[in-house]
Amino acid sequence: MKTAMNGTMDDRVTSVRPPARKRTRVWDPLVRLFHWSLVSCFAANALFVDGENDLHLVFGYTIIGLVGFRLLWGFVGGQYARFKSFPPSAQDALEQGADMVSGRVHIHVGHTPLGALMIYNLLLTLSVIGLSGYLMTTDMFWGVEWPEEVHKIAVDWAEVSVVLHIAAVIFESYRTKVNLPRAMVTGYKDLPE
Repeated sequence: MKTAMNGTMDDRVTSVRPPARKRTRVWDPLVRLFHWSLVSCFAANALFVDGENDLHLVFGYTIIGLVGFRLLWGFVGGQYARFKSFPPSAQDALEQGADMVSGRVHIHVGHTPLGALMIYNLLLTLSVIGLSGYLMTTDMFWGVEWPEEVHKIAVDWAEVSVVLHIAAVIFESYRTKVNLPRAMVTGYKDLPE
């Protein structure tokens, strides 16, 4: 049977609906406040404030407080904020990497295995930055070079890590069709059912 478009009925384009999505609460308000406060303080220190400026210390000590809060919240916070929901696992990270190479998509409600490793990396690195920065202000370490060297190396590592984190979030959002930045604003991920 011919249609008006000179094709057969089998040539018709069928409409394809996108897969159903379920709005899932993932990030509690304190995780989101922590995240965006940390982003603001880190960006201010990295981009706008000279290391000799008092604001550098204010933002730095705020970051130390935020990291301390996040460490506590990792034990008592909401389900996906708790460290037990994203234990560091090299094996799981390698499997996620293999999935990415092969094109397989596995949706994670909370942090992905690679994301978990980045979280631990950033918490540790920011702790080193905070401790070394504090040591540089004490009488005992005033003028001693190694705390300043450790501080500079850790800051450089943190900046590289932040760039990798942002790139990974964009890539994973595109790959999985789950808008991760929006989830960190709203607290909800729209996940496939």
